[in-house]
Amino acid sequence: MPEETITPAEASAPTEEQPPAEQPASGQPVETPAEDVLPEWARKELAKVRGEAANYRTRLREAETRLSEAKGPGEFEAAVAELKTQNAELERSILRASVARKYELPDDLADALRGEDEAALVAHAKVLAKYIPAPAPQSLGGGLTPDDGSDGEMDPRKLARLSRRF
Repeated sequence: MPEETITPAEASAPTEEQPPAEQPASGQPVETPAEDVLPEWARKELAKVRGEAANYRTRLREAETRLSEAKGPGEFEAAVAELKTQNAELERSILRASVARKYELPDDLADALRGEDEAALVAHAKVLAKYIPAPAPQSLGGGLTPDDGSDGEMDPRKLARLSRRF
């Protein structure tokens, strides 16, 4: 059976079997969640990821201009060597961040991880994780509060009616 090749334009075009990505089969447009609906931690993470993506885009543009402005093989090789150094640095920072996330280290300690390979980073992350205090639970009340809104007297009939509802 011959293999079919699909061009990028064909891959992004909607087919009869699948509707376009913005409109589901019901014909209603899909609403993307507004950022103000997101919790605070998600907004911070989104801002952080967007900043990193912008940093990568600017580095890409700088690399493209350096390579296009190279006039000779020596300049081209120097630009390629610089790009390889930057890529190695980025790979180390990504590895450091993933190990820190795996061992639930704060972002400040992710940069403090030492080691050249993953095994050394994991060993150092385990040592640092011992000194991170466990987060305190939000509430230790067990779901019940001592004050149920009454004036302090317990009414057994009221409690019996409440328990029958569930």
